[in-house]
Amino acid sequence: MKRQNIRTLSLIVCTLTYLVIGAAVFDALESDHEMQQRALVSKVRKSLIDKYNISSTDYRVLESIIIRSLPHRAGHQWKFGGAFYFATTVITTIVGGKTFCMFYALAGIPLGLVMFQSIGERINTFAAMLLRLCKRLAGKPAAVTHLDLILVASGCGTFLIASGAYVFQSYEKWTYFDSLYYCFITLTTIGFGDYVALQKNSALQSSPEYVTFALIFIMFGLTVVSAAMNLLVLRFLTMNTADEKRLVRVSKHLGQKSYQSKRLSFVKKPFDHENFEKYDEKDDEHEKDTPRSIDFENASICSCSCYQLPYPETDLRQ
Repeated sequence: MKRQNIRTLSLIVCTLTYLVIGAAVFDALESDHEMQQRALVSKVRKSLIDKYNISSTDYRVLESIIIRSLPHRAGHQWKFGGAFYFATTVITTIVGGKTFCMFYALAGIPLGLVMFQSIGERINTFAAMLLRLCKRLAGKPAAVTHLDLILVASGCGTFLIASGAYVFQSYEKWTYFDSLYYCFITLTTIGFGDYVALQKNSALQSSPEYVTFALIFIMFGLTVVSAAMNLLVLRFLTMNTADEKRLVRVSKHLGQKSYQSKRLSFVKKPFDHENFEKYDEKDDEHEKDTPRSIDFENASICSCSCYQLPYPETDLRQ
């Protein structure tokens, strides 16, 4: 088994083990307290209904109104201060928690991110191999570009969100648009908490198949989104890198002493498009004649330069 595959499997095992340990600790810390709170709320609810002689329906309406009014106790939420706080929670993906949750997240979040990134690399590598095979069968050049992989990852992500929204609509009785919103917010790790799955009708105990689907959806969805994000980041980085390399090649052919002096000359003098295209075409021909070996098994799609790409560098400009 290749080193990259071993790394990915090790990360999956470590993450699952970490989740099991965390679940056991949270169960020990919170389970009894939750049962006590449930009993207390039930007792208070019955006491209020008896005291004020109101029906269960009226009580639920009153309860709903109180819950809806809670966010407004802090004042106007969408004035500048509230909006600034909201924007901060979006870009930092802040979630609430207590002491153990905070320490648990300190190690768990990096571990999860690395695991999703590693699985995303394997998905991108597999997609690149399939694309090369399809192009060869179609009689086209077998080179795989960033754009090809971005389109594949985006298509998978769109299909995943659309199909997942349909399932959540069926179980949660949300509108389809609200389900789409929940899937997008969840898979982008924003997680406002305004829509949360598995919170109705004791779904955790009564619908094990729905719980399984929700877990698989989140884990696989985050992997696909991670793969797409890696490709987008790498695409933006390589766009700048390709421009820099082209500038260095022109600087070399025109006999400039240094790269910096060439950049200054581009600013001060009119750009010679004819020579640029001529020298660039020569370099492109030389690159095409130079064989490249691509190691798909050890390839990695990440935003750093520590791994090889599953396609030639010449394709990055396409």
